[in-house]
Amino acid sequence: MDDINSLRRILRENRVIAVVGLSADWFRPSYFAAKYMLEHGYEVIPVNPKYTEILGRKCYRSLREIPQKVDIVDVFRKTEDVGPIAEDAIAIGAKVLWQQLGVRNEAAAARARAAGLETVMDHCVKIEHGRLFGGLNWVGVNTGVISAKRPRWLAY
Repeated sequence: MDDINSLRRILRENRVIAVVGLSADWFRPSYFAAKYMLEHGYEVIPVNPKYTEILGRKCYRSLREIPQKVDIVDVFRKTEDVGPIAEDAIAIGAKVLWQQLGVRNEAAAARARAAGLETVMDHCVKIEHGRLFGGLNWVGVNTGVISAKRPRWLAY
């Protein structure tokens, strides 16, 4: 699903986002996207077994450990890792499986759709929110600063 009206509705109606693969490193795209969504009124729940806390929020090892209702499962993982995440999203009753830029697992999306979830593939929640609700001027869009590639050096 990638039409403007559907994306706008998804981002307007769903306010709790579990970010699977969220990094605590400020220069990673997942961190930047999560911080943006937090600053725009969304509740962000970090999911990464490497950390106990990210962005001042408790970090969970898996989706199934989250004790509250999740609307959107935002996946910052490799395409081949999405299958089990989709199963977890279905199990916890999420409404949307959102695969980030460069992530496109058709089989996982089909499984999620069959279970009643809406699916978005190869889109960034931060970029779509900025595009649809204003905010593209927020630092990091089309500047080359944000990249899905791991940096070989740090600018600082």
